[in-house]
Amino acid sequence: MSKATAARESSSAPVPASPEHIRNVVLVGPGGAGKSTLFEHLVAARVPGRRPHEGEHERSVGVEVAAVESGGLTVNLIDTPGYPDFVGELRAGLRAADAAIFVISGADGIDGATALLWQECAAVGMPRIIAVSKLDMPRSDYADTIATCRRVFGDAQPVYLPVHSDDKTVVGAMALISQYVADGKGARRAPSDDEAATIEEHRGTLIEAIIEESEDDSLLDRYLSGEDLDVAQLVADTKTAIGKGTFFPMLPISPATGVGMEEIYELIETAFPSPAARPLPAATTPSGGDIAELACDPKGPLVAEVIRTSSDPYVGRLSLVRVFSGTLRAEEVAHVSGHLSTFLGHELEGHPEHDDEERVGPLSSPLVDALRPKEFAIAGDIVLVAKLSKAETSDTLSTKDHPVLVEPWVLPEPLLPVAIHAKSKADEDKLASALQRLVAEDVTMRMEHNAETHQVVLWAMGQAHIEELLGRLHERYGVQVEAEPFRTALRETFIKKVIVKGRHVKQSGGHGQYAVCDLEIEPLPRGGGFEFVDKVVGGAVPRNFIPSVEKGARGQLDKGVLAGYPLVDIRVTLFDGKAHSVDSSDMAFQTAAAIALKEAANESTVALLEPIDAVDITVSDDYVGAVMSDLRGRRGQVLGTEPARESGWTIVHAEVPQTELSRYPIDLRSVSHGTGSFTRRQLRYDYMPADKAKEYAKAEK
Repeated sequence: MSKATAARESSSAPVPASPEHIRNVVLVGPGGAGKSTLFEHLVAARVPGRRPHEGEHERSVGVEVAAVESGGLTVNLIDTPGYPDFVGELRAGLRAADAAIFVISGADGIDGATALLWQECAAVGMPRIIAVSKLDMPRSDYADTIATCRRVFGDAQPVYLPVHSDDKTVVGAMALISQYVADGKGARRAPSDDEAATIEEHRGTLIEAIIEESEDDSLLDRYLSGEDLDVAQLVADTKTAIGKGTFFPMLPISPATGVGMEEIYELIETAFPSPAARPLPAATTPSGGDIAELACDPKGPLVAEVIRTSSDPYVGRLSLVRVFSGTLRAEEVAHVSGHLSTFLGHELEGHPEHDDEERVGPLSSPLVDALRPKEFAIAGDIVLVAKLSKAETSDTLSTKDHPVLVEPWVLPEPLLPVAIHAKSKADEDKLASALQRLVAEDVTMRMEHNAETHQVVLWAMGQAHIEELLGRLHERYGVQVEAEPFRTALRETFIKKVIVKGRHVKQSGGHGQYAVCDLEIEPLPRGGGFEFVDKVVGGAVPRNFIPSVEKGARGQLDKGVLAGYPLVDIRVTLFDGKAHSVDSSDMAFQTAAAIALKEAANESTVALLEPIDAVDITVSDDYVGAVMSDLRGRRGQVLGTEPARESGWTIVHAEVPQTELSRYPIDLRSVSHGTGSFTRRQLRYDYMPADKAKEYAKAEK
């Protein structure tokens, strides 16, 4: 099929004949590099009547997909956000794709997150090309960008060089192998003398790199002997190496002038692999049992995965689905399996494990914001499914007779908390339902109802992610919330032995209240819990009221005695007391015991305990010193460092109080210039310094 024919037919949904006729390509790179601009121009180049957006783009926060036809293939283009807060959307896009285009600004270079992403793609052998954008900006430099890509990515080879006009606009691309100049309108011409000299200067290095990847062992000897190598063979060897993920071509692009658009499509069509050539994710039965190895075969059993969930005001719930095996058809009943907690190793509020059966809703082929009806989607294809009410992001769809569970992609841990409360009673009534729908859509958001601090906490990837979540609550679900200070779950404990008398005596006519208990309170080792010891002799406290004293002491534990935090790790010994034959009661002795604990508490006898986390930070070697200095400023204890698996990166091990980590995702990004990431896990509770404890005690009063 010619490109012109593909363009005429693009108003209807593409229908690939087989997985070999599909290419799934994701656009990735730093924020502001021009991914969305390239995405729109690539779509416009194949969809008649579609005009790309003019001017600056708003910050992208979600995956956009467009299925277009090109060269007889269905090309599913996937645009992903570049801002670090939306890395969950990026990873979803990577899961759906079989190859990647890294969009790098020739003016701004490569950030740390993009360098890490390149290494992740390398680990799974994903084919990649590098499109260099913004070469018309004053500070841009293609040669410098080549050097940067080689330094950061480890290997990159320019296969095209830019041609600039007098005002620095990119108006063409010089093909180093085939030695022609392409403009942005699909025309090719012979290079000028100066262009030919530039091509000759860079062509030798490229040919040597291609020879290294070639399966023809004779190429090197022929090249060294001065033989002119066949251009067609060099091109074929280049494309083979690209498809295997061992050769990474660079090319200049200018969406405004069209330069690079056809060259990208040529690489997509002839070098990038089909879904049938890429490995499929691991899968088991929902209970963890073995299954037959999956194959990208439309005739095989249905296995598909929900890549993204969203809500449309007109269509309702929409699920973006990648089909790995079999054929997905509307109106058929599918098994829906979701077991995130199993893979994460802990329960995830809002994501209960589930196995359900559900009728598949209408299918559509995505074209950015347009939906084109589709009857079925074969293995390897990407499709939108409407009204899947039981399926969440990362869930597996399979045949009801042979249910399957696909292992989800690596999900980033949300580490930035925000505590919220409903703005009004009407908002409160709708909040729980809205949050549940939000959690189902976004697996990088975690919801927590903290029983200790009595707060509803949303854990997100960053401040922009929080703002986007709260905006969705308001605009999509009509719920307004307000943020409140996030509270860390602290503890209280006695730090020395105290002897105290708890006295509860009241007389108000009729039966009064009378109870006196003498207690000895002493600290226990961390994790010691609560112990109650009875040492009463001579019946000073009647035997039937001794359990009342213990009950009253236990009842005060949750309420705290100094700042309202739970009291832990103490031994309470009852050694004496007094009772009245008429006015003493169970409740009177409970109250007396509670009074005793509170009267024994002051800043010299009780300390606050704060949770200590083990924190492991992965950061570029360039910023290790800055990260360690910042940790010390957070009262952290640096335990040591070790080289990361990737060259040029270091893992810093530390112990840090949780109270110092509530804004750490934002601060680490600043300190490490975007190269840092971290994990955390709670280790223990330890004493909070007295000056900090005073601040918290004062805030709670």
